[in-house]
Amino acid sequence: MSETSAANEDLDPEDVKLIRLARAARGRTGASEGAAVRDSDGRTYAAATVALQSLQLSALQAAVAGAVSSGVTRLEAAAVVSTGDALDRDGVSAVRELADTADVFLAGIDGQLVRTDTNSAD
Repeated sequence: MSETSAANEDLDPEDVKLIRLARAARGRTGASEGAAVRDSDGRTYAAATVALQSLQLSALQAAVAGAVSSGVTRLEAAAVVSTGDALDRDGVSAVRELADTADVFLAGIDGQLVRTDTNSAD
């Protein structure tokens, strides 16, 4: 657990902010996940899991959709707060469409970093 705390301390303050925003989005809704993305201008967009009968989106997909619907064409980074230990593949794919090299952070519900997904030039 101390490795995780040290990892958060090593993050850029703007990346820590993304994790906080994702955690807040999850907390506001009680959803299983919260996510936040940062665009190339430094603006942030946060969302939670969408679980409607007619629409299912992971929190990361919803955050990317919010950014894109606001005119964003490039992302710098993304964060997901979840009880799970893996990132949603479709959500990461949505981020990669707007940023090949953006870091995607996965944090636990306590906000502590679990892992970072970086594009490994598939």
